Amino acid sequence: MTVDDLVKRFPVLFHMAEPESWPSIERHGLLSTQSLLELFEITGERRDSILSRRRSEAVVIEHPLHGRAVIRDQKPLSESKLAGCLRDGLSPAEWIRLLNSRVFFWVDPSRLEDLKAARAYRAKRQLVLQVRCESLLEVYGPVILLSDRNTGTTSPFAHARGRDTFRSMAEHGKRRVVELTVDGQVLDIGRFLIRADEVGGGDPDCRVA
Repeated sequence: MTVDDLVKRFPVLFHMAEPESWPSIERHGLLSTQSLLELFEITGERRDSILSRRRSEAVVIEHPLHGRAVIRDQKPLSESKLAGCLRDGLSPAEWIRLLNSRVFFWVDPSRLEDLKAARAYRAKRQLVLQVRCESLLEVYGPVILLSDRNTGTTSPFAHARGRDTFRSMAEHGKRRVVELTVDGQVLDIGRFLIRADEVGGGDPDCRVA
């Protein structure tokens, strides 16, 4: 998979976040859960729990300077199913930590629509970001990894996954692309943003950027 191939097939990337989070994203960037906890100085047992255990509900964190942030739930993920589909000696906690270390983008808008329509989310307001693939690759290419499956769900099928599930563009070859991920954070998200909208929840869509 070359940069040109990826950009031609997927010129726009999609990310779904908690509603009303745009001011924080604009200020601090689009952060992985791990990077967000570092920014908010969350330490000790609470940090370890958030990073290594499935979140059945969203988690609110607060900071005297940075204010309030909401870490999304992981309802589509089952730790028991993970235990049965992980390879390479990985434990569910290790896989969840891996997910929490990366920023995720859908390459296909239909995947975004499926997530918005899922039972757990269809009645909730969401923030949807559209990002230029080409400009993101120009800056973050060295820390971008691709996946050929939805790595954050075990429903309806718990597909096998392991240390080679995330691959560089060169290693990914001709496999299908489902997710594009960035290690850690996209600090300057405004450079790549096409638009940001709050959608769903029974209210009219509203463009916020």
